[in-house]
Amino acid sequence: MKQENEILTKDIKKLIIQIAIPSSIGMFFNTMYNVVDTFYVGQISTVAISALSYSFMVFFLLLSVSYGLSSAITAYVGGALGKHKKNIAQIYASNGMSLFFFSSIFLTLVSYIFLENIFILMGASGEALSFALDYTYIIIIGILPMLLGLGANAILIALGDTKSYRNILIVGFILNLILDPLFIYGFYFIPALGIKGVAIATVLIQFITFIYIGSKVYKTGLFDLSKFFKKLPSLKVYKQLSTQAIPSSLNMFLMSFGSIIAIYFVSFYGVKSVAAFGIGYRVEQIILLPMLGLNTAVISIVSNNFGAKNFSRINEVITKALKYGYIMSTIGVVLIVLFGKYAIMIFDNDPEVINTAYIYIVFESFIFFAYITLFISTSILQGIKKPFILPYIAFYRQILMPFILFYIVVHVYSLDIEYMWISLLAIIFSAAIYLKIYTNKELALLSVKT
Repeated sequence: MKQENEILTKDIKKLIIQIAIPSSIGMFFNTMYNVVDTFYVGQISTVAISALSYSFMVFFLLLSVSYGLSSAITAYVGGALGKHKKNIAQIYASNGMSLFFFSSIFLTLVSYIFLENIFILMGASGEALSFALDYTYIIIIGILPMLLGLGANAILIALGDTKSYRNILIVGFILNLILDPLFIYGFYFIPALGIKGVAIATVLIQFITFIYIGSKVYKTGLFDLSKFFKKLPSLKVYKQLSTQAIPSSLNMFLMSFGSIIAIYFVSFYGVKSVAAFGIGYRVEQIILLPMLGLNTAVISIVSNNFGAKNFSRINEVITKALKYGYIMSTIGVVLIVLFGKYAIMIFDNDPEVINTAYIYIVFESFIFFAYITLFISTSILQGIKKPFILPYIAFYRQILMPFILFYIVVHVYSLDIEYMWISLLAIIFSAAIYLKIYTNKELALLSVKT
């Protein structure tokens, strides 16, 4: 296959650009999609924004399953293609999609049962809790198409195709610009639905996204619909994908749970601090987008070349991806320091919210250098099918140390919220340094074995 040969032979710099840039553009529009939601919800009230922050943290928790399984599908499909075994790639692709289907059904049911209790544990109450429930109960309907779409995209990433997902994310962003105000404020026969309208728009767009990406995967020949119904599931393949997916999913789950811990402690500083945290998180994600595109390129290139045993190319992509990542991190710090406050003011004009969010993103911008190290190391370990350390790293940086240090900041010494951000800085840098050392050792061992 042409794409397979390109990943195995094409110049690494060109490959990174070819894969990472469309991915970054797609992620930019996906994040801007969320920015549009935040903007329109901000027109309702600051309390509504805090509710959206609670909902986003829970939804990110649900996405942790898709992250691990997506990386597993990419790693196994990419590895099979690297070995020139398309029939094996088809088996992993079809079984991966069916596993996504069953996971989606399970998560939908669990979400409906436990959603309110989760919000209450996070500290949501009163009007904020009511808004969060109104929004998220509808969003849950979109879990099935969203996860299936992500599964299909994982197959395309294994082929080096990040353009298809980019295209539909751009379309989704445009649709969201139209549908959000239409459903929030109403128009002729469409009633004004408020924050529920934002959720309805998202669910509709998730179904459109899945239909488009699913059709793209079908055209690749890696997904056979007749085999999907006749020969699935393969318990052996399920076990392989799950073994690869569980550490990565657990890693993301712990990261998501860590966000819940963070917002729990932030809630002690008041509703405005929660709103500031949610807004700051959105702004931070925009700057991180090019780095996340690098992740996609790394796992695609590494998984294919790991299958072909091209370790020299794996080392080359690591070196170049880290270099580009650190350059982008430097640019990110400058952009946030100079323009971060203006970006925050788009969503809220409350001086306390603006100042709190700005201080948060300035601290977070210096953590970008640690993030890029963590992200690329994680993608490498997923690509070489060695992700088993990731949950331990996530537990350290998302659960154990934040809980200890945030508790000390909030309850022991009653310090200002800025000390929470200083704690994050120390935690994430220490985790990044350790994971980089661990990844280097794993790669050295693989090279010796072959």
